Amino acid sequence: MVHKFKVRTSAKSGMADITREVQGIARENGVESGVCHIFVPHTTCGLAINENADPDVQSDIIAKLNESFSGDFPYRHAEGNSPAHIKSVLVGSSLTLFIEEGVLQLGTWQGVYLCEYDGPRLREVWVKIIKT
Repeated sequence: MVHKFKVRTSAKSGMADITREVQGIARENGVESGVCHIFVPHTTCGLAINENADPDVQSDIIAKLNESFSGDFPYRHAEGNSPAHIKSVLVGSSLTLFIEEGVLQLGTWQGVYLCEYDGPRLREVWVKIIKT
């Protein structure tokens, strides 16, 4: 079964911590040992694992992506969101995490983030738990 939840983003670009939601799905499934696959069915956002202790890290990541892929390039795609598509390809649209003893296996300072590049929007996140 694929579990789905929505995330409403509030800015053009940003990172939303979705660790709690994903961990809740893993816990509800009662899987002691398994794999958690996370996917976003969008072409202008992505998923990342990164530091969750200092919000300046997320700000730095978004600022550098925005600097590297600005709207100043002569993109052929005419909708005005070409930088968002490029960021999505580079960051990726899926993640896989291990589950042990019902808990997502993340490092001490790691969190799971939905990365918005063309917001604000209502985004959907799909989660599949596989027992091993």
